[in-house]
Amino acid sequence: MTQLSKPEWIFDRDVEWAELARFAADGRAGVTLGVISGRRRQGKTLLLYELARATGGFYFGATEATATESLRRLGEALGIYTGAPGPVQLADWSAAVDALLALGRQRPVTVVVDEFPYLVRAAQDLPSIIQHALTPGRPERTESRTRLLLCGSALSFMGGLLAGSAPLRGRAGLELPVQPLDYRAAAAFWGIEDPLLAVKVFSIVGGTPAYRREYVQDDAPSGPDDFDSWVVRAVLNPARPLFREARYLLAEDPDLRDPALYHSVLAAVAEGNASRGGIAGYIGRKATDLQHPLTVLEDAGLLVREPDLLRSGRSSYRITEPLISFYQAVMRPAWTALEQRRGAEVWRRSQRRYASAVLGPRFEEIVRQWVLRFADPDLLGGPVAEVGAATLTDPASRTSHELDLVALGEPPLGGGPRPLLAIGEVKWGRRLGQADLERLRRVRELLVRRPGLDTTHTRLLLASAEGFTDELAGVASAESDVVLVDAVRLYTD
Repeated sequence: MTQLSKPEWIFDRDVEWAELARFAADGRAGVTLGVISGRRRQGKTLLLYELARATGGFYFGATEATATESLRRLGEALGIYTGAPGPVQLADWSAAVDALLALGRQRPVTVVVDEFPYLVRAAQDLPSIIQHALTPGRPERTESRTRLLLCGSALSFMGGLLAGSAPLRGRAGLELPVQPLDYRAAAAFWGIEDPLLAVKVFSIVGGTPAYRREYVQDDAPSGPDDFDSWVVRAVLNPARPLFREARYLLAEDPDLRDPALYHSVLAAVAEGNASRGGIAGYIGRKATDLQHPLTVLEDAGLLVREPDLLRSGRSSYRITEPLISFYQAVMRPAWTALEQRRGAEVWRRSQRRYASAVLGPRFEEIVRQWVLRFADPDLLGGPVAEVGAATLTDPASRTSHELDLVALGEPPLGGGPRPLLAIGEVKWGRRLGQADLERLRRVRELLVRRPGLDTTHTRLLLASAEGFTDELAGVASAESDVVLVDAVRLYTD
């Protein structure tokens, strides 16, 4: 079968479409299983619906319903798809799964079951039923070429579907996460060419496609001078769906059973309390009590735990969804005023908080992503394998140095020190100068004596949205180990 062309109205998602098209076009005998996951509003349903339509396949979108109602709806959909005189009668879920597999007896058929967790909530043994149906040697499997795709937005559930001793572990030939758009793709999607404006918008709405289309009705800032007005009318406006979206992101995940606790944990991280101890102190709990809520938030894809690349055993937490960071830092403390439509007033008095708790940390993350994904490897002395933040102690002065960026290369195949490609300072609202460069030089000197690291070619990277002093620019032009990164470079190089 020739490669399916991606519909022109699907933005980006070339990799995801190619994987799905390859899976659907597999002409081998036997049923194959794929699992698609990703938070809501990322475009999973559009991808899968268009795939089913392009291949002449079957698409079924589950809803929150009882098992009986879901079986009836599935039978009705199967009746329409097969051209039967009426709904297909499905006695139970074993019969339903066999009916889906039977669709591929004559040719490869794409079968999509969207929002699969809804079905499992009503029929908890459904994964085991599918496992049994996919048993090697069973005629329903070997005599069919159904390409079964299970999709869901509950990340904690979908992540466990193929893990450990789960019934479907080892059965899937495709496991595809659909992530939010990266910061560059998000700027293109929103039609924003000004890099500083792109960072500001991304720091609020991130890379979720639906936030532009359905949630603000394609209302994007017309330019830098329109940004503040856009925030008030599109984000802080109770009449827009985006206004309550951050709250719904928590409410939608079935594993988040204590919203108050999870909101408090997220608020602590948004305030800059990145360690478990810092979070515990902020919310008034013991650090040992936070294992479960932190794990649940990680499984839900709302928090990520990032290791300190220079201190083994230490890590920090970061909120993955920009809208949640914005909500916790700006909206939640002023919720009553916002509901009273005093958005302009709230926004005026939130500028410093927005810059420090939202914009600054998100700019740091964008720079780290640029280093990892977009920067020319020659600029940094080799391919970057890991990037993150770190803290280093200076024993002579008994002070700590926080590094906004640490880039490591691949470990040498034959063993030996790992290349430290770059250390960096990243600031959104401050112009960087010679003093910042000298601090990085001092840190590099400290790292020379650290075992396990090769600092021979370590670059000193300084990134700023405000630019650099003439003195620093002159040094960078003369010394190849000094790399300056402004907002324009983040979106073009």
